[in-house]
Amino acid sequence: MEQYEPDRLSPAQVAAMRRSLGNGRAALSRRSLLRAGTGGALAVGGLGALSACGIPAAKNTSGVSAEDHSAEEKEIDFSNWTEYMDVDDAGKRHPSLDRFTARTGIKVKYTEDINDNVEFFGKIKPQLAAGQDTGRDLICVTDWLAARLIRFGWVQKLDPSNLPHAYLSLSQQFRSPDWDPGRAYSYPWTGISTVIAYNKKALDGEEVKSVSDMLDNPRLKGRIGFLSEMRDSIGMTLLDMGKDPAKFTDDDYDAAIARLQKAVDQGQIRRFTGNDYTSDLTKGDLAACIAWAGDVVQLKADTPDIDFVIPDSGYMTSTDNLLIPNRARHKANAERLIDYYYEPKPAAELAAYINYVCPVDGVKAELAKIDEDAANNPLIIPDAAMAAKSHAFRSLSQQEETAYEEKFAKLTGA
Repeated sequence: MEQYEPDRLSPAQVAAMRRSLGNGRAALSRRSLLRAGTGGALAVGGLGALSACGIPAAKNTSGVSAEDHSAEEKEIDFSNWTEYMDVDDAGKRHPSLDRFTARTGIKVKYTEDINDNVEFFGKIKPQLAAGQDTGRDLICVTDWLAARLIRFGWVQKLDPSNLPHAYLSLSQQFRSPDWDPGRAYSYPWTGISTVIAYNKKALDGEEVKSVSDMLDNPRLKGRIGFLSEMRDSIGMTLLDMGKDPAKFTDDDYDAAIARLQKAVDQGQIRRFTGNDYTSDLTKGDLAACIAWAGDVVQLKADTPDIDFVIPDSGYMTSTDNLLIPNRARHKANAERLIDYYYEPKPAAELAAYINYVCPVDGVKAELAKIDEDAANNPLIIPDAAMAAKSHAFRSLSQQEETAYEEKFAKLTGA
């Protein structure tokens, strides 16, 4: 059968990202690695591809587990994204993980082997579909892929008795996504906010407070950027049109595509980008763009002309999520690690390093001991007013996912 080959980072991209690290934090973050991780690409390698390869689609058997060996095997295999964990000054150890091991005696085999949602799904789907152990006790994937894994029945239901801190401390903003009501199967590692970033010097006195300002001001022609992530660009456009990304219809989606297509045809939108918008924005080639908040935190620190705005219509939020695959050998140990990162101190250490939205309530005071600016940054610790403006893109059926991604790919020229 024809194999789907996901896009990968070039060595130059990896090197550039690593060079961006500074001041003990991940600077231009690993969100750049998600460029190829769209739902449409996943549809190519979904259940249909499994059957074509002779691997039967798994029945929905959520909660299927091997015998849990947590008691006698004090270990966890944890797969995560690059630059998504705190590190020491030498860049060799993860202090928060070391403290978890010192406290519990559980050793964590921490592997940064997730470079792309689609690519990672390709690694684990044969074992999951066959009801086999993936060799991983804990994984971290973006919400749309987490939704798919739950729908397929390939991850285990969590035991609330092992998650006392997580249950109590999870921010209301992330408590009940439509793809996992009540967080029965997942807990967020971080929130990922989508905002409008701008370069004050490049705006030259113009004002950008909304998507309409970006799309309709002729003086910004050719200096506007949108993201190549469908849910972010379409979601922000739907909000600007007065539509709810959690409840939109096919007609609403087509209207948002048409609005962006008009801006493309008129040359208003310079291009659709992944994380590489950061260079264009800093140089002033982009006056304003749809951007990820984790990047904006670092861009503001390095370039005073860079700032952001939350539109009155609201902003999009997605999450990267911790899940335990079926047949994992150390479920209880993995749940203890999830719960550990919902304690204030470990949560603060993580937030101070990666600069994405912390999903843990009550962490601000602890974070202020490490980095007062981060503690007061609404892009890391949203206040009530900002959290209220947060919106999530609704779950899509497989048919919708394919159709919507095809239309978006046509718009972006992908």
